Amino acid sequence: MVDRKGGFRRKTSSKLLKGHRSKGKISSTDFFADFSVGSRVVLKAEPAFQKGMFHPKYYGSTAVVVGKFGGCYKVSFKDGSVVKSFLVHPVHLRGV
Repeated sequence: MVDRKGGFRRKTSSKLLKGHRSKGKISSTDFFADFSVGSRVVLKAEPAFQKGMFHPKYYGSTAVVVGKFGGCYKVSFKDGSVVKSFLVHPVHLRGV
């Protein structure tokens, strides 16, 4: 069987595309956003900052903040019947 070519951001041009009004510097309020443990967040990737990004197939999922590790947050959500958890930078999270 042949492996697929491409990497982490393969086939994600529509998900990771910014409008022309939102291009430029990332705002510091988004970059240093503060979330409390137990708060619900939406996974929304910031394409200009690749560190701490989740896999793009989970874009738009709603998750719960479990804890904080350094500058990132540990979030967990249910994917079908499996509970998954990621370490995500706050620039990729939006409050609900």
